[in-house]
Amino acid sequence: MAPTGDGQGLSAKRAQFAGPSGLKGILHNGKTSAIATFAALGGFVYGYNQGMFGQVLTMPAFIARIEPYYSGSTGIAQGLLTSILELGAWLGTLVNGWLADAVGRRWTVVIACAVFTVGVIVQACTVNKDYVLAGRFVTGIGVGAFSMLVPLYNAELAPPEVRGALVALQQLAITFGIMVSYWIGYGTNFIGGTGDGQSDAAWLVPVCIQLLPSTTLAAGMLLFMPQSPRHLMNQGREEECLTTLARLRSSTTDALKVRIEFLEIKAAREFERLRVLEKFPQYQDGSFKSNFMIGFYDYMSLVTNKAMFKRTTIAVLVMVFQQWNGVNAILYYAPFIFAGFNLNGRTTSLLATGVVGVVMFLATIPAVLYVDRFGRKLILISGGIGMACCHFIVAGITGAYSDDWDNHVVAGWVCVVFVWFYAICFGFSWGPVAWIIISEVFPLGMRAKGVSLGGSSNWLNNFAVAVSTSSFIAASQFGAFIFFGAVTTVGVIWVYFFVPETKGRTLEEMDELFGSPGFAQADKERKEKIERDIGLTALLDGSDPMADGKSDGASGSDKQNGEFVEKTT
Repeated sequence: MAPTGDGQGLSAKRAQFAGPSGLKGILHNGKTSAIATFAALGGFVYGYNQGMFGQVLTMPAFIARIEPYYSGSTGIAQGLLTSILELGAWLGTLVNGWLADAVGRRWTVVIACAVFTVGVIVQACTVNKDYVLAGRFVTGIGVGAFSMLVPLYNAELAPPEVRGALVALQQLAITFGIMVSYWIGYGTNFIGGTGDGQSDAAWLVPVCIQLLPSTTLAAGMLLFMPQSPRHLMNQGREEECLTTLARLRSSTTDALKVRIEFLEIKAAREFERLRVLEKFPQYQDGSFKSNFMIGFYDYMSLVTNKAMFKRTTIAVLVMVFQQWNGVNAILYYAPFIFAGFNLNGRTTSLLATGVVGVVMFLATIPAVLYVDRFGRKLILISGGIGMACCHFIVAGITGAYSDDWDNHVVAGWVCVVFVWFYAICFGFSWGPVAWIIISEVFPLGMRAKGVSLGGSSNWLNNFAVAVSTSSFIAASQFGAFIFFGAVTTVGVIWVYFFVPETKGRTLEEMDELFGSPGFAQADKERKEKIERDIGLTALLDGSDPMADGKSDGASGSDKQNGEFVEKTT
C-alpha cells in the first residue's frame, strides 16, 4: 500500500534527502551505528541466555544439583525449567512498554540490567530446582525488557535509510550470544570430566559469565549513551531533542537534513497530542489517574481502532510465526535433537549444536547489510521457504530411518546438515526482520506500547514452544518437524498477502501506510495543517529561506542555532 495524496508528495520530497543504505549507510552514520552496536549488548545477553541453558541442562553436575526433580522427570517438568524464563520475559516486556515511556528508553535498560543481575545471582546460588525456577523467572523479566527496548531504542535513533540495519543489529547480537554460549558450554563441559565427577564450575561458569555484558551495558547507558530523540520530543524536551539528533547525525542543529527530521518528529508528536486532546478531553489535568486512563484506553485502541488493529495484528502474528517455525525448539533442545539422530555421544551432539550458533550468526550479517535494500517481505518469504524445505526434508529422513539409525549414520548427519541450513535461513530472515517490523510499524505515541505488545507475543509463544517441545520431540521427532514446516509455510503465505513493505519509510510515514485507506479526512487535514504550521512543508518545498545554503555538514553560528530552536519550539 502506498501513501496517497499530498502525503505522497511530502514523502517523495523527504526521500530526496535520504542518505545511502547498506554498509555505506552504516559507515556514513558512524556515530549512530556505534551507539546502536553498543545498545545491542542487550541482544547479546538475550541470545547468550537462550543458548546457554540448553547446554547446562545436559551437564551431569547440574542434573545432580537439582535431583530428584530432574531425574526421571516428565518432558513437561524439563520444559518448565527452560520455559519459566519466557514467562518472566513476557511479564517484563509488557511492563516495560509503560516504563519506557515513563522514564525513558535509556533508564529502562539500566533497570532491566539490575533485574537481570538479581536473577543470575539467584541461579548461581542454586541448591535445588526452586532456585533455578525463581532465578530464571527473574532473569526472564530482564531479558524480556532487553528484547523490546533494544529494537525500540535503535529504531528511534536511526535514520530511515539504515533503520532496518541498525535494528537488525539486535538479532546479530542475539545470534552472536547464542554462538558464544554454545562454545563456552562445550568448553566448560570438560571441567572435572564429562561424567559423574564433573565440577559445578562446568555450569556455574556459563551462568555467571552473563553478568559481564549486562553490567557493561548498564554502565554505558549511565555514562555516555544518549536518550532517544523521539522520546525527548514525546516528553516536550524539544531543544534537547534537536541537539541530540544533530549529534547523532554528526551535524549541526541548522543543517537541512537535521531540521527536516526534527520537524517530522515534532509533527508526529503534535498530531498525537491533538489526537489525545480531542479523544480524551476529560483526562487533561495531568493527574496520575488521568494519565493512567489515557494509557489504558491507548492500549485498548491497539485492538479497537481499525487502523491500529492492523498494525497490532502484524506485530503479534509475525512473532507467532517466528516462534512456531521451530527456531527455539532447536536452540533450546538442539543437543537432544542431535542425540536423536544417533550421533556418537553427548559431547558430539554439543559440538553439532555449537555449529548451529556459528552458522546462524554468520547468516545474520547479510541481513544487517541488505535488509534496507531488498526489503522486509522478500527476505521473510525467501527465508521462510528455505526453512520449510529443511523441516520437511529432515522429517522425511527421520521418518524413513529413525528405527535404524545405527545402519544409516550418513542419513543422521544429513539431517544435522539440514538443521544447520535451517539455522542459516532463519538467521538472515525471520530472526532479524520480525523485530524490525514490530519496532517500526507503530506511531510515535503508541510505539513503546505497540512494541511491548509485539514482544509479549514473542515471549508468550516462546513459552508455549519451550514447555511443549521436549514432550513433542520425545514422542515424535518426525511429527515435530512436519508441524514446524507446516507452520512456516502458512507464515510465508500470510506475509505475501497481508504484510505491507515498510522499507525506506520514516517512522512518521508509517501513519500513511497503515491508514484505512490513508488517513481519515479529519486526521489527514490535521496532519497537513501541523506540517504547514511548524514549517516542515515550506522546508521541503524549498520556500523556507533558512533552507538556502544549508547542507548536512553545514555549520551555523550559535545565533542561527538559537533562532531555529526558538522558531520550532
